[in-house]
Formats: sequence, C-alpha cells, structure tokens
Amino acid sequence: MHKVRFADKTFLPSKIICVGRNYAAHIAELNNETPTNMVLFAKPNSAITDSLNSEHLGETLHYETELCFLVKNKQLAAVGLGLDLTKRDLQSKLKEKGLPWERAKAFNGSALFTEFVAVNSNLHYQFSLKIDDKDTQLGDTKLMLHNAEQILTEISEFMDLEDGDIIMTGTPEGVGKVVANSTFVVTLMDGQQALLSHQWQAL
Repeated sequence: MHKVRFADKTFLPSKIICVGRNYAAHIAELNNETPTNMVLFAKPNSAITDSLNSEHLGETLHYETELCFLVKNKQLAAVGLGLDLTKRDLQSKLKEKGLPWERAKAFNGSALFTEFVAVNSNLHYQFSLKIDDKDTQLGDTKLMLHNAEQILTEISEFMDLEDGDIIMTGTPEGVGKVVANSTFVVTLMDGQQALLSHQWQAL
C-alpha cells in the first residue's frame, strides 16, 4: 500500500478522487465539451508511485499537473501537487465508445504526489510545471470551474472520504507526452510565497 506525507506523518489514501474538465482552457485544448455536471472519477491506492514513467505496458503516457488536497476528518486538511498520468490515445477511444476511463487513468503508477502542507484559510493557490526549465503548465484556483469546497461537498454527497484520501482538482492547459529523461519541476504558490517544490526525472 502506498503512502503520502503531511507534517512529518504518513497517510495511507484508500482512494484518489479526480475532477475532470475543471479548467476552460484545458477543455478547449482537448476539444471536449464543457460538462453540465462535475466530472468525477477514481484512482485506487495502487495508482500511487514515486516513479515518473513515460510509458506503461508499451503505451505512451501524458502528464497533467494538478492541485491536490488531502482529507482529514472529512475536511480539506492539506494541499500539495500531483501528476495525473493518462493514456491519452486509449482515453480517446474509450470516450468515443462511451466507456469508463479507468483503463486510461487508474492503472498502476498513474499518480504521483509531492509532500502536503497545511491549507490556508481561503484555499486560493497558484502552481506551475516546468519541464527541462521550460514553463509548461500554470494553474490558479481562480480559473477552476469548481472550487475546492464545491468539489468536497459534491463528493461527500455520495461517498465517504477517509483520512488520507486525496482529491485531485483538475489540470490547466499545457498537457502533453512524458518524454524519458526529461526533468519535471512543480511549484506550489500562495501569492508570492512558494510553499513547496518537487522534482521528478522521467524514466
């Protein structure tokens, strides 16, 4: 079972709940329709890894940088960043057939996380991804179609969230293929203050 860290403690997420299509620019770049209702899907604990792989079972992986919240006592207790790895070609085929996304989203090694830090009072954050020192993705909670509290409320209406469970809130524009040997650096900001930074080397 895979764990994550917050405040020098480890938590064992039973599940990861992900929000799809939560940034208008990302919806546009993938030529998707803006959903009427919040798009939610799940990843199991086995999706969590520390290794950023460029492929899985011979299929190319795409990165999506996301603001993530760790749940404790049914509340958003901590914030960090994550990479939602996706088999984009497979996902497109599944969407065309109206089938679930799990084969393209919930496979082993499809979720990477930084450490988590305590949330601020307003839940407003900015984040970035640089690949080989090039600005690649920029996110801001003000650009999210559904904010963190709305997401928590909607999930809690039909599912119990346990201590350590993680909510991934969607990705901004700028997604693309993971290229082996490239360096990924993510940074979480609260205004002008950097809260955390993390680096992965793609395999």
